[in-house]
Amino acid sequence: MEFFKKHPKRDIKHPEIVDWVTEQWKKRTGEVFRDPDRGIRKLAQEGQLIKVAKGVYRYDPEHVVKRELEDFTAAQKKQILERDNYRCVICGKGREDGIELQVDHIKPKDLGGKATIENGQTLCATHNFRKKNIGQTETGKKMFIRLYELSKAIGDKDTQKFCADILEVFEKNGVNGHIEWKK
Repeated sequence: MEFFKKHPKRDIKHPEIVDWVTEQWKKRTGEVFRDPDRGIRKLAQEGQLIKVAKGVYRYDPEHVVKRELEDFTAAQKKQILERDNYRCVICGKGREDGIELQVDHIKPKDLGGKATIENGQTLCATHNFRKKNIGQTETGKKMFIRLYELSKAIGDKDTQKFCADILEVFEKNGVNGHIEWKK
């Protein structure tokens, strides 16, 4: 925030702030700052910065909105992991496959997503990262394609029909048409 407060109402590209933060951290602590991106993202999620575009943030003291972001408790995380059988809901991989699992907000915290069991899902680190960078509808469509294919492979006609119905809604409304679904 120190850097942003010195440069109010100016659109600041990500590399500029990362370079400054990394340099200052090294000067002040003698250590290397490992993840300045996470800190910047957290400030934006908390409402202290305005995200102007991908990788561009602005501090405007007149528009600071303090948000309380809800994180899952340890008990909620355990319950979500158990419900999802300790597997990524998109790719189906788990810890025994050498995969790091994360409990994710389906509706993101910074968009008002609550820390409830219903709003939680188990994702591998890769799919959690992709969800943040690709978007929820793409992630959702891919998840239903995966579930459709799995249900087809095991002969679960009910789940297969359910997924087909949802995927047809994606197609009917032209949502993420670049992602192919093979019926």
